[in-house]
Amino acid sequence: MSILQVKQLTTSFATEQGRVQVLDQIDLSVSSGETLGIVGESGCGKSITALSIMRLLPKPGGRVDGGEVLYKGEDLLRIPAEAMRRIRGNQIAMIFQEPMTALNPVHKIGKQLQEPFILHRPGMSKYDRIKESTGLLAEVGIPSPEKRLNEYPHQLSGGM
Repeated sequence: MSILQVKQLTTSFATEQGRVQVLDQIDLSVSSGETLGIVGESGCGKSITALSIMRLLPKPGGRVDGGEVLYKGEDLLRIPAEAMRRIRGNQIAMIFQEPMTALNPVHKIGKQLQEPFILHRPGMSKYDRIKESTGLLAEVGIPSPEKRLNEYPHQLSGGM
């Protein structure tokens, strides 16, 4: 069963010459436990597809013109903004392709990893946030995860 189904997703942007369609009826499906990678050359619409799904298109220019984004059967394009904020970052998230811009260089890695827990799980203790953040780093193969929490992004190697 699909946890995410995108049907006929169409997105456009306002330009000086009028609206320009940048996605034309995209269809995709992701089942529970499955990973989907979207690949293609620069400018082909990978990021716009993800931003459209997450309702993070730049305003006022970007707009989803049609289609459905069904997450657990609920159309994310039609739910209230507050409901989308509760889902975004808590149940679904976008992993940006450029690691050097994904983390804020002036904040320690641990602080940035704990931010979603603070926002989406306000009752979570600091101890549990640190434990969970350490576990996430370990899960993706970052060596010495406890140490990395107290480092800044520039202290990670390019492979990390």
